[in-house]
Amino acid sequence: MLLPYLIAWVILLALLGLSVLTAYLPLGSFHPLANFSIAIVQAAIVFTIFMRLREPPVIKRVFAGAGFFWLTFLFGIGIIDYLTRAR
Repeated sequence: MLLPYLIAWVILLALLGLSVLTAYLPLGSFHPLANFSIAIVQAAIVFTIFMRLREPPVIKRVFAGAGFFWLTFLFGIGIIDYLTRAR
């Protein structure tokens, strides 16, 4: 019962170390892609293991998707505000 959580924790720590490592490597234009890829994998692990979104009921996935939608919407509003300001 506890083993999936420990495995997920170890994988998250390894991905954190990889993220710190990429901060010091000269990757050029590949740097944002590498960090976003690592962040997506970390978020997927948290969603599937710790939030238990693979298990029924489906309503959990609906609410998680709605929360992700609104978070994206709010970040989009913030970016639009930043991009439209006079410099």
